[in-house]
Amino acid sequence: MTSSHTDCHFCLQSLRGRKYALREENAYCVPCYDSLYANPCEECKQPIECNSKDLAYKGRHWHEGCFRCAKCSRSLVEKPFAAKDEVLLCTECYSDEYSSKCFHCQKTIMPGSRKMEFKGSSWHESCFVCQYCRQPLGTKPLITKDNENFCVPCFEKQFAHHCYACKKVITSGGVTYDDQPWHKECFVCAVCKTQLSSQRFISKDEYPYCVDCFSKFCAKKCAACKKPITALGGAKYISFEERQWHGECFTCSKCSVSLVGQEFLTQQDDILCYKCGSA
Repeated sequence: MTSSHTDCHFCLQSLRGRKYALREENAYCVPCYDSLYANPCEECKQPIECNSKDLAYKGRHWHEGCFRCAKCSRSLVEKPFAAKDEVLLCTECYSDEYSSKCFHCQKTIMPGSRKMEFKGSSWHESCFVCQYCRQPLGTKPLITKDNENFCVPCFEKQFAHHCYACKKVITSGGVTYDDQPWHKECFVCAVCKTQLSSQRFISKDEYPYCVDCFSKFCAKKCAACKKPITALGGAKYISFEERQWHGECFTCSKCSVSLVGQEFLTQQDDILCYKCGSA
């Protein structure tokens, strides 16, 4: 600017007809003002002269032409930018370098957009959907299978097992019996309803029974000792003409020799070895 100020406050040379700058009501010629007060540019390290535009950010200064993205060199003048470790970046470069990538589409989640977090990964809100119905999951309960997310209704419809007894979905645990899934609490003795998931049981007509109930209500009785034949542990029994015997009870009625695997004869209700029967 030009003014009626007579002399430069620093070099004392006349300011008549010359441009000058004011600072604290004192006038300086341009060379003196620049040497005394011009801010050094962060980029080129040269002083930002008073006839140049000084762009400032957090106490640092740039020439207008030096105020650029540190990565792509595009001008940041009057554009949004971000700072990382005192380096200025345009929003595109900042996103590429530092923003999270969507686990589903692998594209950058731009600053300011809504981001979903699940199991240590980030997702676009529009990508965080049920794999089956494609509805947004948001903060709804979900179930993951083979790295795919499902809302609970869709998972149950597609994958969940239904209890053979109550027909309801088995969400955790469960018991498999006769190739059918059961809730633990539904896998009970058909008679006394005692839970069988942790104890021995015997099956009959597709239903499980505890040992006591099977012996009492279902097991055949040994023709010799009259006790139930449960066949627990793979024990063998003998059957002949609608009568059954424990393996150890199938003996000659006279001499008590075992008849398992031997020829035998019958006499009314008795079974005899061939020797006793022939005599």
